[in-house]
Amino acid sequence: MKKFLEICVLSLCITLVYAQQKNYTVYSLSFYNLENLFDTEDDPDNPGDDEFLPASAYHWTQEKYEKKLDNLARVISRIGREYCPWGPAVIGVAEVENRKVLEDLVKRPAIAMMGLEIVHRDSPDRRGIDVALLYNPKMFTVTGYSVSPYRNENDTGYVSRDQLWVSGILAGEKIHVSVNHWPSRYGAGSSVLREAAAANVKAVVDSLYQDNPDAKILIMGDLNDDPVDKSTRVVLNAKKSVKEVKPGGLYNPMWRLYSQGIGSLAYQGKWSLFDQIIVSYPLLGNDYSQLRFWKAEVFNKDFLIQSEGPNKGYPHRTFSNNTFINGYSDHLPVIVYLIREE
Repeated sequence: MKKFLEICVLSLCITLVYAQQKNYTVYSLSFYNLENLFDTEDDPDNPGDDEFLPASAYHWTQEKYEKKLDNLARVISRIGREYCPWGPAVIGVAEVENRKVLEDLVKRPAIAMMGLEIVHRDSPDRRGIDVALLYNPKMFTVTGYSVSPYRNENDTGYVSRDQLWVSGILAGEKIHVSVNHWPSRYGAGSSVLREAAAANVKAVVDSLYQDNPDAKILIMGDLNDDPVDKSTRVVLNAKKSVKEVKPGGLYNPMWRLYSQGIGSLAYQGKWSLFDQIIVSYPLLGNDYSQLRFWKAEVFNKDFLIQSEGPNKGYPHRTFSNNTFINGYSDHLPVIVYLIREE
């Protein structure tokens, strides 16, 4: 990647000035698992919210709910700001109960001025949680969206989160964003569930490529797998190196980070990088007259990490067992940056 020598503010985003006086505008796109963002109201049609009620073991009160909203808003207010003062153009999110919690979130003082809008559909997940897309309409214009239900031919009775597909215009170019939360790792043999989820995504990707070989696609989400696992490495065939990616293929920039020991969540002393953003072949290359992938990162700032206690060094989550510890999430956000020559 070329070395940029100077950074200048330009409108909503930042322009990078290269040595040969070429200007590049940067756009950030992010994903964040919000860890059980439930309101305090009982939804009789959603048994998954029973854990997050005032009388539950978590004693989930309005005060705690509002503290969590403020904490999450603080994180979102800082994501990607190094290169884009207005933050990400889009933010995929997971583990949200309903549209209401997102409406409450985008109104919090720390991010209200961003004017974030919402794309969300309820899904049939047993825990009652969904994925959604927040977007800044000053940078990204939604042109359409759809949901792709989880399908597994070998287990037709299993339900999981829908996969959200949003198409829109960024920097004058059409892009497609897929937001995912694949089945968890509970139970032996659960990998086949995530491989089925990956196959669902791959079918849509292939369809988009068939319609337009130059389709610019970003697959983001909590995949509950690392970049080296079969779901991403084999089923999606997302490559570790840009040089390996062929037309119609996918590049996984998170793989390099994972190889460096960088993760987005930790469990039993081991970091994993389940939160990933994968990009399509047309976002690669050196023709910066169009949007191109620049780099990826895990947003692992110090304030998001527990500084004491049994989980010292882990993401600062909302609860430790049943005790409210006023944190953020058990996952860290991830970001990719796209650039275009101006």
